Amino acid sequence: MTAIAIDFGTSNTVVSLLEPDTQQPKTLRFPGISRLFKLTNAKGEVQEIPVVPSLVFVKGDQWAFGEQVRSQRLGLAQPDRLFKAFKRDLVADFQPPPRYLDDQTYTVETVSERFLQHLWEQIQQQAIAPSQVIFTIPVGAFERYLDWFRQVAETLGIPEVRLIDESTAAALGYAVQHPGSLVLVVDWGGGTLDLSLVRTAATTGSDRVQQAEVLAKSDAYVGGEDIDQWIVEDYLRQIGSSRAVVGAVGWQNLLAIAERLKIRLSGAAEAKESWLDEETFTAYDISFSRDRLEEILETQQFLEHLRQALDDVLAIALSKGIHKSDIEQVLLVGGSCLVPAVQQLVLSYFGRQRVKFDKPFEAIAHGALALTQLADIDDYLHHTYAIRLWEPYTRTYSYFPLFERGTRYPCQRAESLTLQVATPGQHEIRLDIGEVADIAQAEVSYDAQGRMTSSSLNRLETYRSLESNREEVCIAHLDPPGQTGIDRLSVKFEVNEERVLVATIRDLLTDKLLLEKGAIAKLK
Repeated sequence: MTAIAIDFGTSNTVVSLLEPDTQQPKTLRFPGISRLFKLTNAKGEVQEIPVVPSLVFVKGDQWAFGEQVRSQRLGLAQPDRLFKAFKRDLVADFQPPPRYLDDQTYTVETVSERFLQHLWEQIQQQAIAPSQVIFTIPVGAFERYLDWFRQVAETLGIPEVRLIDESTAAALGYAVQHPGSLVLVVDWGGGTLDLSLVRTAATTGSDRVQQAEVLAKSDAYVGGEDIDQWIVEDYLRQIGSSRAVVGAVGWQNLLAIAERLKIRLSGAAEAKESWLDEETFTAYDISFSRDRLEEILETQQFLEHLRQALDDVLAIALSKGIHKSDIEQVLLVGGSCLVPAVQQLVLSYFGRQRVKFDKPFEAIAHGALALTQLADIDDYLHHTYAIRLWEPYTRTYSYFPLFERGTRYPCQRAESLTLQVATPGQHEIRLDIGEVADIAQAEVSYDAQGRMTSSSLNRLETYRSLESNREEVCIAHLDPPGQTGIDRLSVKFEVNEERVLVATIRDLLTDKLLLEKGAIAKLK
């Protein structure tokens, strides 16, 4: 069996292969689109990590991907043709409007699919024919995002697909090598913050891991992309300018400069860059300090959400009898964990001996390959599944929970849901079924060109329908039509091993089985 793991990231994407002979993970490098990211490890050794920048540039029938876009600075001259952070947009509650270029429409979904398609072609060009592909997803991803991955995999002809939380994958990568360990992963990339606390168990007298148990999870929709924008906005305020004044080209140039400043400040107290305002042909020098960056992170509540996420995970763990001192290793993963203030905060919680920062870019993809060595993963729902029902007497909507957050899956609902029609002669029963979650995210807005602006962070409860087009899900056609006041359908719900909500539906009037364990978001 040949297994491939794809860590589709907001800023960078990593593809790893489990080599059949050695059963060791190897990060793949693709000519032209991969970038070698240089990183100095704890021993002072410089490592070169191949990553694919998550960038797409479109000009007519010509598409450029990854390092082609970054190295040639394609998006700086024509920012309207540059697509970046599209993974984050795909996960987000509100997506930017489509872009219209050369009489073609480009959406987040189409650009993301084309990016993954190009990666798949690159894999095949290296004469690799994987029998299994593992995609990693954010902890807080809703089922619609998972279903999108499955649809893309079907389109590409991928034989077998598995999905796993990003931070859980990184924890498995460590835990599989240390059976019986308790490990916490803090994964902070370009778009999301994910935390997972995982424990593994081995069979008696064997080092092979048989089961992994996910004990606690937390997340927030915030990451390195927000930091870049905050740096630019802070700088523009200093010089008395704004995004509107510098224009689209100037804004994109400043974002690229902000990213470089952020990276350099991970190893230096101050960093400087220069840029040319092409609207006024004025040259500027930008000087930015680590202290100023930390002030911005505190002001924008960036670090506060890390504290909150850590506290959430530790509270869940404590409710299960696990103390902070029981955690053996804390692994920092993702580009945002390169920020010294983030590292210092985590060190203040757990101490230097337990915090590790060994593979910030590869840990997720390498860890995902550990799924091939596991007999089972005991995971739980991070969101509540609920139905929005129409109450004909009060003429209002109500929410009826099916599975509460924290429920272990696979699972079944003990009692069936009995449904009636709302109006006489009704020919079908429709339900709006979705996920309820308490999420933390930066407030994001888009202009007519699809340009994103993020501000301070907020925590809010959201309901997200399982249907990607947000329409109600048609469960069943009724023949004969239903009558009010009479029980008509019996629906039994369960969540399968792939975290998909499925339903078995029986018509109580005709005693016909209308559907057996069908995916609820696909019911028609």
